[in-house]
Amino acid sequence: MSRSLKKGPYVNERLLNKLSKIKIGDKVVVNTWDRSCTVTPEMVGYTIGVHNGRIHIPVLIVENMVGHKLGEFSPTRKFIVHGGKLAKETAAAAQVKAATDSKQAQASAVKK
Repeated sequence: MSRSLKKGPYVNERLLNKLSKIKIGDKVVVNTWDRSCTVTPEMVGYTIGVHNGRIHIPVLIVENMVGHKLGEFSPTRKFIVHGGKLAKETAAAAQVKAATDSKQAQASAVKK
């Protein structure tokens, strides 16, 4: 559910205070656990470490992120792979093909 227009977007004031103390473009990463905080134009150019439940993921804020939530840029789940036996077989076949292609390319380079 979205926030009402009367209240406006939720922005963590402490986070803005921390960002105001450093310069834009510094290598300093400001860590936060506030994933629900909305990205504002004042945050553009800073690197914010957004907690994903285990670690802080460094996120460089750019103009396209304004209006989104910080949590959108720090995934909480690690995607492994879809499929089962068939996916493994096709992946193995692709590796074999790549190995043979590289051997052929090396052989043709030696001939020239």
